[in-house]
Amino acid sequence: MQFLIHILLSAVFLVVIGKLVEGIEIRDGKAALIGAGMLGLANAIVKPILLALTFPITVLTLGLFVLVINAMMIMLAAQFVDGFEVDGFGSALWGAVWMAGLNFGVGMLFGL
Repeated sequence: MQFLIHILLSAVFLVVIGKLVEGIEIRDGKAALIGAGMLGLANAIVKPILLALTFPITVLTLGLFVLVINAMMIMLAAQFVDGFEVDGFGSALWGAVWMAGLNFGVGMLFGL
């Protein structure tokens, strides 16, 4: 049940990020839901590998390089979802910053 809530919240966050960040476009709710699912899949499969490979640079940047990895996950998810468009790395990086902030805020409010 908590997984479903997380996917739904991520879909809502993607819609919000699509409105806030120039260069990220979410066509409709279906694209947001599929995009959130693909983002979750990318975070579950690809992200741990990238985190392990980039551990030294992540330590040197005091963890900020994780935002770069998150931006890459957003770009990867957008490649597979029709209606989820990311224009470039800069847009994806801002989207990753917003996603991290929204996840943090909701986590603090609701303990998720």
